[in-house]
Amino acid sequence: MKGKSVLVAMSGGVDSSVAAAVLAEQGFRVTGVTMLLASEKGLEPGESGFSSEHVHDAQAVCRRLGIEHETMDLRDQFLSDVVEPFVRSYLSGRTPNPCILCNEQVKFRFLFEKARMAGAGMVATGHYARVLQDGPRGLGRGADQGKDQSYFLFFLGQAELGRLVLPLGSMRKDEVRKKARDLKLPVHEKGESQDACFIQPEGVRGFLCQNAASLPGPGWFVDKAGSRLGRHDGACFFTVGQRKGLGVAAPFPLYVVKINADANEVVLGSREEASFPEFTLSSPRWVMGTPPEGPFRSLVQIRHRQTPVGCRSQFLSDGTLRVVFDNPQHGVAPGQAAVFYDREKVLGGGWIIDDGAKGRGND
Repeated sequence: MKGKSVLVAMSGGVDSSVAAAVLAEQGFRVTGVTMLLASEKGLEPGESGFSSEHVHDAQAVCRRLGIEHETMDLRDQFLSDVVEPFVRSYLSGRTPNPCILCNEQVKFRFLFEKARMAGAGMVATGHYARVLQDGPRGLGRGADQGKDQSYFLFFLGQAELGRLVLPLGSMRKDEVRKKARDLKLPVHEKGESQDACFIQPEGVRGFLCQNAASLPGPGWFVDKAGSRLGRHDGACFFTVGQRKGLGVAAPFPLYVVKINADANEVVLGSREEASFPEFTLSSPRWVMGTPPEGPFRSLVQIRHRQTPVGCRSQFLSDGTLRVVFDNPQHGVAPGQAAVFYDREKVLGGGWIIDDGAKGRGND
């Protein structure tokens, strides 16, 4: 690959910085690309100039490595394709995964387009996952199980994987940090980035209060029979499986079983009642381009950092996928992604649209 051009998405963090460094060492002609996503104080979408700390850090790393650096202002796209759907999802009673939306709709979409326009052969990121090249391209878990990010990349298909390099896929986080120190990269001690970066530091509740056009206001906690258990300040502030922050006294721990956004009700129950035997998946995407044949067995992961569990899946006539767990699982939240694995290899994934709890809440 010596001399081949590659655009590297550089966030200003240690992971993407080391990814760029590894590729430069391997002989690629590397250009670092920093995408400005969330609005910075004093710099609103549409304005020119980049004052972001992340941009400055990425520029400093590129100077250290002797590679080019460019910026892309994607704040308008980030607002329309990530932030606004995030708010709508919570208001409708779903629990979104904005990191996957950001990867698919913004970061990879525009990075691949920029590479095409620039005539660059490849693109790269600092994700902890692997591109598998034994035959058709595949997507595998990263070697560092504690940092694996393949869950966030299930939407990648053959076209994307054929042009993608993931330099950190075979590295552990401690190795990445050591390499950054050895290379004297200026970000070698920089802290970890946070999931859903745009809601920091106010959290989901604070972000919704500041950004939703209107909120549902106070409503009722109810049990599965509809009996009122107490008041809450808005169903949008809760997620299926949640236990903390409910403020309802009971002789046993209570969990969120279901969110009825139209009625502004939050259904509470026992942990058993908040565990589900199956769910329905919409918009499935498959790494190989075609789905597995017929009913199929696999592992499935229904949220980041969850241990994958066995399941059996079957396609329905409307194109959705019915997924039945080997054992009921806690907190199956509509709006989250479910990703299927064959051991360490990603098969594909989609979006949970119901938790299979017909008759268990106020349906």
